[in-house]
Amino acid sequence: MFHDIGLTERYRTSRNRFEVDSANAARDFLRSYGISENAVETVWDAIALHTTPGNPEHKKPEVALVTSGVEMDVLGLAYDEFTDAQRDAVVAAYPRGESFKQGIIDAFYQGMKHRPDSTFGTVNDDVLAYRDPTFKRADFCSIILQSSWRS
Repeated sequence: MFHDIGLTERYRTSRNRFEVDSANAARDFLRSYGISENAVETVWDAIALHTTPGNPEHKKPEVALVTSGVEMDVLGLAYDEFTDAQRDAVVAAYPRGESFKQGIIDAFYQGMKHRPDSTFGTVNDDVLAYRDPTFKRADFCSIILQSSWRS
């Protein structure tokens, strides 16, 4: 439930990646209830890594599961691996709304537009580029070539 809380109004002055703000909020919440540090670390990893394809599946199963859930919900990955009845049951319990696709893009944009530097090298760059025609992506190779190192 905490994985996107870093996109909310409360974090509109943060310069962290929204995933880090979300993970930190979950960590603080769990610690306030005396949850073990091992469990807190697993939750932190699951939330902080949920938008980082290729990494979560090499962590604990709970970390991979959060990413898989987000990928199915937002991107439709593995959609056909579930029956209509299974998908309908989930949507009945957790409605998506009529404009979920545009709504989720807007939520991402609103939560990140004030911290564009936090999106460098992530899929979040795509959101800012889609919604803001003035957004300029940082270019990894240009950063290397323009660094102060002589060679």
